[in-house]
Amino acid sequence: MKDTELISHRHKILSPLLDEKAHRLMIAAESKVLGHGGIGIVSKSTGVSRTTISSGLKELKKPELIDKNRIRKEGGGRKKAIDKVPAIEKELDKLIEPALRGEPDSPLMWTSKSLRKLSCELKSRGYNVSHKLVGEILKNKGFSLQANRKTDEGKGHPDRNEQFEHIHNKIKEFQASKQPVISVDAKKKELVGNFKNNGKELHKEKHPEKVKAYDFLSDAEGKAIPYGVYDLSQNKGWVSVGVDHDTAEFAVETIKKWWTKMGKPIYMEAQKLLITADGGGSNSSRSRLWKTEIQKLANEIGLTIEVCHFPPATSKWNKIEHRLFSYISQNWRGKPLVSYEVIISLIASTKTLKGLEINCELDKRCYPTGIVISDDELYKIKIERNDFHGEWNYTIKPNLNQND
Repeated sequence: MKDTELISHRHKILSPLLDEKAHRLMIAAESKVLGHGGIGIVSKSTGVSRTTISSGLKELKKPELIDKNRIRKEGGGRKKAIDKVPAIEKELDKLIEPALRGEPDSPLMWTSKSLRKLSCELKSRGYNVSHKLVGEILKNKGFSLQANRKTDEGKGHPDRNEQFEHIHNKIKEFQASKQPVISVDAKKKELVGNFKNNGKELHKEKHPEKVKAYDFLSDAEGKAIPYGVYDLSQNKGWVSVGVDHDTAEFAVETIKKWWTKMGKPIYMEAQKLLITADGGGSNSSRSRLWKTEIQKLANEIGLTIEVCHFPPATSKWNKIEHRLFSYISQNWRGKPLVSYEVIISLIASTKTLKGLEINCELDKRCYPTGIVISDDELYKIKIERNDFHGEWNYTIKPNLNQND
């Protein structure tokens, strides 16, 4: 075996057992034994810098330089600026959280605020922090620069960032007063039957599960329409799997089931409920039926309901997408959704290391489309629109007197 391989093996075995001083002297001794060119050979074999090896050789030549009571040289080791002001990281979290973008559960994330802007904002708060230090902190927290990615669903709105911050502040306000906050949305419709489902799972080699070659609706048992409710504070979810249409009536019926079976037992003293939702679909910000059904829900459960819609082209940032639906997709990947019972079981068995729990039920009711809400019916809704984008942010209070 070559010298370099022997040195490398010895280093791998011993280095985890040695402190910094003993490690430096051991590496220097290897170099000294090899003689001329030993520094280069040892550095290449172990990955230790030539400077460190040279320092160890000086200590071996003059043992009096070695302080037996100190592992690291006095003043050695770079002092982290973050250790000097621990509050910097906490302040940076406050600046970053409302502006998160990208795939939220990915280890690679990015923020719309540049390092220099973040540095300036920290300085305005009394922290003299360079943009380089900001970069170091963010890197340690799992952030990195990211290239553009095709996820934009349409034309962005100029106030999208302000709306994100508005939603963020509303969530913090409700959570601080221990009031329920939920994120709602419909998951992609699925054909029920022995069809291919994207993803892979373990099978014996060359024995994949066989499914139909074509996804024809005529071959399906039906279609599954999952609509979810995610409790941001409890990390728990409810999913109703519909069999008819994804309508506002179906969406609000799902919220009602969540409240009756999961929310009310937890939030017994609740006076209001915050719903964050996309701006389109069955919970569209423009839907009269959605607001009418929310009014009915407020009347029935006796809670004031505040609604915040995400602006156009930002549905991917709804919390339910990456805290609930993404894990459901992971759990049933590669498994044919052959029946409603299988779908319900796969959704209900979805769990995470962070404690996610999901309740799931089949909803066999029919939800007709094309329901028209008249101006008179709309007028009866007790709605208060926020000064900031009232079409996105509004409050609906219980209307106990239906003649109001």
